Amino acid sequence: MHKGQVGLGGSGVHAFLMVGLAYLLVAILIPGTIIARAGSWDLFSSTGMAFTFGAGVLGALGALGIVFALINGGQPNVVPPLVFAGAPVVSVFVAMLYNPPQNSPSPIFFIGIVMAAAGAGLVLAYRPT
Repeated sequence: MHKGQVGLGGSGVHAFLMVGLAYLLVAILIPGTIIARAGSWDLFSSTGMAFTFGAGVLGALGALGIVFALINGGQPNVVPPLVFAGAPVVSVFVAMLYNPPQNSPSPIFFIGIVMAAAGAGLVLAYRPT
């Protein structure tokens, strides 16, 4: 992303537009073709569409946040480790809010959360310079 942004005159917004075009090709045309060939348009429901559309908007806003972080001085070797270590942890907690587990999480789950944070910290502390 950063290399593309540099190749586009440093414009993160232009880079984000290219990401959007890639999503158009990969996330709309391919599934649209598969759904059309299967004739499964009837599987769409208002609830399913609302939640999946909302999730897509949140994902796109997250990607835009990365672009803004890079535009405003975030380093390409700092921003991604924070995002990609933090996103799975946040995702698990959000999933647990919407679908509460029947049993309490194992202590190993919490060890994994701590390890993810420690791993991100190590990557950031010893990143290549």
